[in-house]
Amino acid sequence: MMKMKNPNCIFCKEENPLIKNELVYAIFDKFPVTKFHALIIPKRHVETFFELTSDEKNHCFALIDQVKEKLVQKDKTISGFNVGINIGKDAGQTIMHCHIHLIPRRKGDVVEPQGGIRNIIPGKGKY
Repeated sequence: MMKMKNPNCIFCKEENPLIKNELVYAIFDKFPVTKFHALIIPKRHVETFFELTSDEKNHCFALIDQVKEKLVQKDKTISGFNVGINIGKDAGQTIMHCHIHLIPRRKGDVVEPQGGIRNIIPGKGKY
């Protein structure tokens, strides 16, 4: 598979990865939602998750598992995770290179965690 890069893309630089595999790497988010918020980023420059090959998706999911294990070993207060992908500007994607958020959660980090990612639209977390 050709590893296309975009010289203007900050994610195509792959600087100081936490961990990587053949097709994907992980870094800490520069604007974290919680401590140790990580990003899983394909090395090939594609805009959305839907453009990834099956092999790239498998490598992403394998790296999510590895990063999760590293984080729970590093921080015993982590008691949950949110995994999310913003696809398109209307969904909040600001860097147009596919990336997956792995956000550690801790007991009490929000008053009411019910609804999890449903809370991205106000009022939709309660059902």
